[in-house]
Amino acid sequence: MVSIIVPVYNVENYIIETIESVRKQTYTDWELILVEDGSTDSTVAKIRKYMENKQDNRIRLIFQPSNMGAAKARNKGLKEAKGRYIAYLDSDDLWEPEKLSAEITYMKKKEAAFVFSGYEFADANGQGTGKIVRVPEQMTYKDALKNTTIFTSTVMFDTEKIPRELLEMPIIKSEDTALWWKVLRNGYMAYGLNENLVRYRRVGGSLSSNKIEALRRIWNLYRKAEGMNVISSAWYFCFWAVRAVQRRI
Repeated sequence: MVSIIVPVYNVENYIIETIESVRKQTYTDWELILVEDGSTDSTVAKIRKYMENKQDNRIRLIFQPSNMGAAKARNKGLKEAKGRYIAYLDSDDLWEPEKLSAEITYMKKKEAAFVFSGYEFADANGQGTGKIVRVPEQMTYKDALKNTTIFTSTVMFDTEKIPRELLEMPIIKSEDTALWWKVLRNGYMAYGLNENLVRYRRVGGSLSSNKIEALRRIWNLYRKAEGMNVISSAWYFCFWAVRAVQRRI
């Protein structure tokens, strides 16, 4: 079974469409863990109404005691997860119907513990823009330090090969990138499936759209999470920045 972990916070305009993209998966052995992180809009009401209407017992809604951030929300979902495979999905992104099936097949073919896929940028309405991010077949720790390619909503882990405790996200900004680096630093290889399986919705005002803040977060990861000196940090940061620009144009 695949446990799909979604941190949920003030996404009343997007969450139902995201849930629907999971329910349309051709691979049906999954559980969807929605971790509500203190929303102040109608997100919870919409989820509850949807769950009441659909009566799909694969969907679970659990609550954080207050707004604690995406990293802690995902870690709570990880503790609740019952599946062998762990997949992350952001609450405004969309999966193509074959996403889970394709990644599990690829994971078994490669005997991999960690896989990710290509994806397409989408507008606020979830419509693909035609800008597709291609991914390499393999990525090591040093590769990942210079590359922005691994995107949260494309990732899947096999907990029979990677200990669950290693999958806990660091409590730091850009926690998802910090997790990929942590896993790879521990000797695992990430395998890229070069298929467009996810639509990455870019919404104005989101954290990821704040480019200056994104640069600060990544620099902080090099210096604090990875403990690199200034020279090494600058070396990898230059590669990261160039590829981040290339990915978006």
